[in-house]
Amino acid sequence: MALNLTLKPYERIVVNGCMMRNGGRKSTLTIENRADIIRETDLLKPEAAATPVRAAYFLIQSALIYPERRDKLASAAQQQLAKLATAFGTELRSHVFEAANNVSQSEYFAALRQLRPLIKREDEVLGPPPGSEVSAGDQTRIST
Repeated sequence: MALNLTLKPYERIVVNGCMMRNGGRKSTLTIENRADIIRETDLLKPEAAATPVRAAYFLIQSALIYPERRDKLASAAQQQLAKLATAFGTELRSHVFEAANNVSQSEYFAALRQLRPLIKREDEVLGPPPGSEVSAGDQTRIST
């Protein structure tokens, strides 16, 4: 099944570790085979990875973006997720387990999606960390 991505003018995406920027017009790309893809709006800035859940998110994001370091990053992400498993109640703990399962299957974007409710809860408790431009639940932009 193909993936259709509609990109805003100048929107960035990372495809298989390569940062790309759309031109000055809205456009649609059709991805016809498997590729590691993440939109700029789903990327977390390094300085925003200051909380336990955001640190796990950043490690998984990095595994998605940097295939040459993927094994090491995925292992570190699994360790971080293991630490998180005891930090949440039953209702949210399943997201940690699903994220860990997705990482073990190299489904990094699905793992990131599982962490979004945890980031939202973490921000409710701790407040958003310095350097995050958008409150939790929304996506934080990367600057390059």
